[in-house]
Amino acid sequence: PFHSSEREEKMLSWKFSRKGATGFSWASTADEVTAGVTASGLTAIVTGTYPSFVLLTYPSPDPSISFHSIRLSGASSGIGAETARVLAARGAHVVMAVRNLAAGDTVRQAVLAETPAASVDLMELDVSSLASVRNFAADFAARGLPLNILVNNAGIMATPFTLSKDGIEMQFATNHVGHFLLTHLVLDTMKKTSRESNVEGRIVIVASEGHRVTYKEGIRFAKINDEQGYV
Repeated sequence: PFHSSEREEKMLSWKFSRKGATGFSWASTADEVTAGVTASGLTAIVTGTYPSFVLLTYPSPDPSISFHSIRLSGASSGIGAETARVLAARGAHVVMAVRNLAAGDTVRQAVLAETPAASVDLMELDVSSLASVRNFAADFAARGLPLNILVNNAGIMATPFTLSKDGIEMQFATNHVGHFLLTHLVLDTMKKTSRESNVEGRIVIVASEGHRVTYKEGIRFAKINDEQGYV
């Protein structure tokens, strides 16, 4: 197993607990950040809201083992699930946009168990599929709902080389192209909601420190689908 030194642990603890200009740190919880805030009357779409896991791979200190992998998971894990829970608890009407409806319903039931009066809907969305994104946007528009908040959270990482249904490298399709199209398709509804309610909307893009680990020349757009150069 990988063992960090006491000094490394203290450094990490300091980094995650150090408060920024907002008065919060990386260790702050969503409940702490939103304490005293009401989202009553707002409608939010949150993508990627069912429990998930992240696989981390790093060099092993044991010379007989090339790499270690860690699976991070939990019964209510995931930024999307936590975002949906807290927004619902603060009074927002939350639309959980999920690829797996059964898994998404597990989160929805947990949210309702904590906040019985919460307004939480499930809608199917696979952001790696442009057809699915368009279907979701059309279905959402057909419901006639306002839209104040869009949280683009769904994402994948470190997957084997695969092309999406649209022939786009899967990570790029899921983490970027799908959310770009989704934002474009619901933007008019957000603008209309803002005009009618006089409440400014918010589009939140959830990113990762993983962007720092890339090719030296940056994103190789001309080679997005190049399996030979895929890392």
